[in-house]
Amino acid sequence: MFSGIVEEAARIVAIVRDGENIHLTLSCSFADELHIDQSVSHNGVCLTVVSLGDGEYTVTAINETLSRTNLGLLKVGDEVNVERSMVMNGRLDGHIVQGHVDMTAKCVSVQSEDGSWRYRFVYPFDKAMARRGYFCVDKGSVTVNGVSLTVCNPTENSFEVAIIPFTHEHTNFKHIVVGSVVNLEFDILGKYLARMHELTC
Repeated sequence: MFSGIVEEAARIVAIVRDGENIHLTLSCSFADELHIDQSVSHNGVCLTVVSLGDGEYTVTAINETLSRTNLGLLKVGDEVNVERSMVMNGRLDGHIVQGHVDMTAKCVSVQSEDGSWRYRFVYPFDKAMARRGYFCVDKGSVTVNGVSLTVCNPTENSFEVAIIPFTHEHTNFKHIVVGSVVNLEFDILGKYLARMHELTC
């Protein structure tokens, strides 16, 4: 379980393909604090640490994960938003994030707003999926590349988010441009409410 408060943007130092899987090796400031089998969010995807090195660690993404996320598009040198799992006695500064990416979206606009930035993302709309909670609501929560954000101006297949300077500087949002593919996780509370409505109404 995560909060969507990204700790830093880790850099990919190696990518090894193994059949349909890929092993990603990343460098970050807390790598030496990790242990084998620990869960870490990568662009919003919960992955397990499988090996450790000097200031580096490796995780494995399987084909199912690669088919639903942007991890298969990554290259050596790219930055990935990372967050270690929550501690149960900590503050929930973002929102409840499972690390289970629902789908990808594409950035269709980036607007500078005198010190902040506004991004619009478009995702495939499917009415059956929407009935199961895969949608955004105004002022609700959404996770974009692992970052907990507030939804603005949603439509049935798009939404905007406003990014403050700190988030822009300390995550890979600074590299997102029109055409960039990002990972989305919709709010789990909305999914539960949608499922409850489906079963009881």
